Amino acid sequence: MTDQEGADWIPPGADLSRPSAARIYDYLLGGAHNLAADRAVAQKLEAIQPQVASVARRNRAFLRRAVRFMLDQGVRQFLDLGSGIPTVGNVHEVAQAVDPAAKVVYVDYEPVAVTHSVMLLKDNPNAEALEADATDTEAVLSSEPVKRLLDLGEPVGLLAVTLGHYLPEVEGVFGAYRDALAPGSHLALTHLTNDFAVLSDPKIAETMKSTQDHIYPRTRAEVLALFDGFELVEPGLTTSANWRPDRVTAVVDPEEDGLYAGVGIKR
Repeated sequence: MTDQEGADWIPPGADLSRPSAARIYDYLLGGAHNLAADRAVAQKLEAIQPQVASVARRNRAFLRRAVRFMLDQGVRQFLDLGSGIPTVGNVHEVAQAVDPAAKVVYVDYEPVAVTHSVMLLKDNPNAEALEADATDTEAVLSSEPVKRLLDLGEPVGLLAVTLGHYLPEVEGVFGAYRDALAPGSHLALTHLTNDFAVLSDPKIAETMKSTQDHIYPRTRAEVLALFDGFELVEPGLTTSANWRPDRVTAVVDPEEDGLYAGVGIKR
């Protein structure tokens, strides 16, 4: 038995040999809910690009700023697609610090991520984790947690942070969620691209082929298309660190930032 096997955040029957993006991301953020196979891939990525952990941290900081922006616009319910393993400053913490009644549904298909989320949220009546594939939009939108916690007739904050680049076909998925949301809803996303130097090495995509989550980088025009039906707020489509940076967020050269980022409103 390894030091992780049998841990209460690992569900019975989970495949511990197949690395996952959620657990790799957890490792890069300094979390403890990852396995040896995940760490091995993360370390290969760091050998290819030593800045990959910095990219992950800036992405996480964007998520927090985007949620705070939506809260400022009056949004009080959030659907977090591809939510991963909860770490400090996750969506329900940020939202419920502003309004304890804010509702959050996390969606991920990775069993460890969902199991840990369920444990974290067991005493939180306004947040729940759903084990589902975000591409099965009908299953997600008709699920019990979504029906119980979210009112789709009112504005929703749809979060797709580092989700799109794991999907080979993405526009239809985003479009289905958009069509289900009320006017005033927001979409926040980040997306991997080869447009910038930091993550453009083809060995990164090749390394991720050893995991259950292959990556599909997209161009600026392709990422902009995911906002179809949404009006981008200032500063438009930029990079994660450069979207409305706060006083503690340094402006970063896009060539080093690596992820497109933006927030749009459905009018």
